[in-house]
Amino acid sequence: MKVEKILLSHGGGGEETLALIKNFFLKYFDNPILGNLEDSAIILNSFSKLAFTIDGFTVKPIFFKGGNIGKIAVTGTINDLVVMGAKPLYLTVGFIIEEGFKIGDLEVILQTMKEEAIKNGVTIVAGDTKIVPKGEVDGIFITTAGIGEILYEGISCKNLVSEDLIILSGSIGEHGACILAEREGIGVEIDLESDCNSLFSLVEPLFESRLEIHAMRDPTRGGLSATLHEWAYASSVVILVEEEKIPVKPQVRAFCEAFGFEPYHLACEGRVVIALPEKEASKALALIRKHPLGREAQIIGKVIKKSSFPQVLLKTLYGTHRILENTSGELFPRIC
Repeated sequence: MKVEKILLSHGGGGEETLALIKNFFLKYFDNPILGNLEDSAIILNSFSKLAFTIDGFTVKPIFFKGGNIGKIAVTGTINDLVVMGAKPLYLTVGFIIEEGFKIGDLEVILQTMKEEAIKNGVTIVAGDTKIVPKGEVDGIFITTAGIGEILYEGISCKNLVSEDLIILSGSIGEHGACILAEREGIGVEIDLESDCNSLFSLVEPLFESRLEIHAMRDPTRGGLSATLHEWAYASSVVILVEEEKIPVKPQVRAFCEAFGFEPYHLACEGRVVIALPEKEASKALALIRKHPLGREAQIIGKVIKKSSFPQVLLKTLYGTHRILENTSGELFPRIC
């Protein structure tokens, strides 16, 4: 289908986002580093091993249970470095702020960013600020870029092979459900907050143990489903996950049932999905469960086989198999 205008669905992290990247951005910018479509660019040369990433944050509402736009800007950028095997070191931050934005709100956001940076041993080393007339931006938008030192080489969405197991570090969908509930004015009725958190302390023991890790990703826009689809297509494999093994909090499940969503499509901001050989899975799971963010970690599925027809299948609670659809359409604009 010919695309003449950008739609909200192009920012959803699912099929339309991937099509926009491949058909337009890669058309002009493609190179061996960018073409890998990883969460961070891996820059290896004779004197350094670095990961480099950038992300923009437009979340609405700006303040939500469990965080704010400043927290998610720092943790989201950190996590994009971490899932490529890097220790985050430096961030740069750009602000676009609407005329009339409250200074008190700005200070809360800046304080949160400072705290998250200190907590993760990260230094904010450069920045930029633009103020635009009232009505030309919705409050505040933040762009962050990050650099990290590669501690563990070789992680890639192209690495999955038959019999790899899939580990999920915790329950899914809390960030997406929290943001949508607060946006629709029902946040007070739902005892739920965003899972917004940085992942380095959770996965650092995996790097130190030198376990064989094939792929790692934080399931943000598009949720768990989008991550598994990216892996399936990048590695040309069929992935099977089991519904009963995927942790979903009752509040999220109730929210999804009430509004017609699937938890697999809801964004997470403090979870990690890992693919690794079966022989490594038990040790990896034990290490993850030692961390407060990983206590609910589960092995949720496996790679069935290599295939020229990549798929993600879901084994339902009734024992039947169905295709787990990728995110499509205008489901969750401004979720992060």
